[in-house]
Order: sequence, then C-alpha cells, then structure tokens
Amino acid sequence: MSVDTLSTAGTVVKRPKKINAGAELARLPLYLWAAVVLIPFWWMIIAAFKSVPELMRNPPTFFPQDPSLDSFYDPNAPAAGGEPNPDAVPGVFQRWPDVAGGFLRFALNTFGVTVVVTVASLLIASLAAYMLTKTAAPGRRTVFVVVISSMMIPWQVSLIPNYLLVSDLGMTDSYLGYIVPGLAKSFVVFFLVQYLRSIPDELVHAARVDGASEWRIWWQIVLPLLRPALAAMAIFVALGEWNNFLWPLIIIRTEELFNLPIALSNLSNAIVSSPGSMGVAMAASMMATLPTVVFFFLFQKHFIKGIALSGIKA
Repeated sequence: MSVDTLSTAGTVVKRPKKINAGAELARLPLYLWAAVVLIPFWWMIIAAFKSVPELMRNPPTFFPQDPSLDSFYDPNAPAAGGEPNPDAVPGVFQRWPDVAGGFLRFALNTFGVTVVVTVASLLIASLAAYMLTKTAAPGRRTVFVVVISSMMIPWQVSLIPNYLLVSDLGMTDSYLGYIVPGLAKSFVVFFLVQYLRSIPDELVHAARVDGASEWRIWWQIVLPLLRPALAAMAIFVALGEWNNFLWPLIIIRTEELFNLPIALSNLSNAIVSSPGSMGVAMAASMMATLPTVVFFFLFQKHFIKGIALSGIKA
C-alpha cells in the first residue's frame, strides 16, 4: 500500500493513500494488450538463444535452458555441400557465403538507403513546403491540391508505373532504384505545409527586405524553424524505409543489394525445408529489430511530439 508523507511540527506522519480500484481495473485491458504485443518479441529473443534440439522440443520451453550463440555462428554447422547435421545449422553470419560481408552487408545496405532517403526526402519536402506557403509561386495552390490528392491513392497502385519508369531509366537492380522513388513523400510535404502556416510571414518578409535570397531564407530561417517537425517526420520516414520490403523485392535481383527485410524473407522460407533454421531467423529478426527499438527510445519525445503536431490546423 502506498503512503503519503505529511510533516507537522517537525514530525512526519504517514497516511495511507487510497487506491482507486476502478482506475486500476480500467487499466487491465491495457496490461493485457501490452502482454499480447510483447509475447512475440519475447519468443523471438529466447528462440535466438536456443540450440536446435531445444527449438525442436515439444512442448516448447519459455526460457532457454542452455543459452547458445549457435543461431549467430555455429562452428559445428556443416559447410556448403557437406553432410547435413540435424543438431546444427549455419548461423546468421554463416549464411550467404557468396556475398561479401553476408548479413552485415544487408544491414549496411538498409542503413545507407534509410539515411539517404530520410535526409534527402526531408530536405526536398521542406523546400516544397516553403514554396507552397511562403512564396508567391504561380500555381502553388494547384500543386498543393495535387499533393493532397496523391495521398488518397493507395501506394500499391503506383507499383507498376514506378517499376516501368525505373526500368526505362535503367535504375533497376541498383541503389538508385532504392532511393529515387522514395524521395517523394506527399504526407511529409502536407505536414510541413501545415506547420509552416503557423509561422508568421513577417520573418520571411524581413529577410527579403534585408536582401536575402530565397535559398538563403529557406536554409537559414525556414529549416531551423522546422526542426521540431522535421525531427518528428524523420522517425516515420526512417522506420518506413528500414522496413521497406515490397519495392526492393520487385527491383532488386543481385544478392549484394538485398536489404534486411528481403534477407529475413529468405530465412523465413528456409524454415520450410529446415525447421532448425527457426532460431537463425529469430536471431536475424532480433538484430534487424534492435536498431529501430533503440531509435524509437532515443527519439521518443519527438515521436510523441509528431503525433501532437499532426493536429495543427491550417
């Protein structure tokens, strides 16, 4: 039972704090929902540290009885073309022997594309938002309507046109095919437009009176003012690119260019022919998930602020 402390004439009097049973009962569905969400993550973590025989055990164990790193690297695993071993399978860092770096190469691909797309798309979106709100560019209202209209079209509809366009430009099976189509973020432009409309126009007018060019105004005045909104949008864009699966699956054929979602898909397919590979798939999933979890906790404040900023009125 929790207590409150009350100081009276130099003495400390403790009095019991009433617990609102109704409020605690109302939180019960939240606790149950949290458990439902966290159980798959718990299973992923424990499966990554189980040996192959323990993974195949029935009924399953909910704690690793003999924790092992074999799912990451198993020295007893057979080499390619060797005799199969039912108690040992190649770990994550032993897969894809023909790819320099293996799994780390896929992680580097994902990280590089995510950083480039996030930074470039936010810069482009901020420049577009500045043009639509703080300049007298002709046709800016029409452009804004087109941006909003594009948000109403399911992104799956644009897969075939985008693929044909990227193919005609010779960017399939390349990093450019990853990056260029991901630079256009309609929602980010819409979000930044709403945020910029809350900033007084007098700041921009004063800079123009002082002789600043439009590029300088955007870089030295608008971008610093957009920092909270850009930080919030960076989280959504970065997480979306980190988990991007369908588009890379369509345009990438060379293993060296795979990203983490495609690599995880290949490992998931391997479970069908080799059930012992489940621990390897879980280990890879854990390593692919960990950066996003750390990223979220580091920028949790901006994530919550982004949800709050999305309610800004035009």
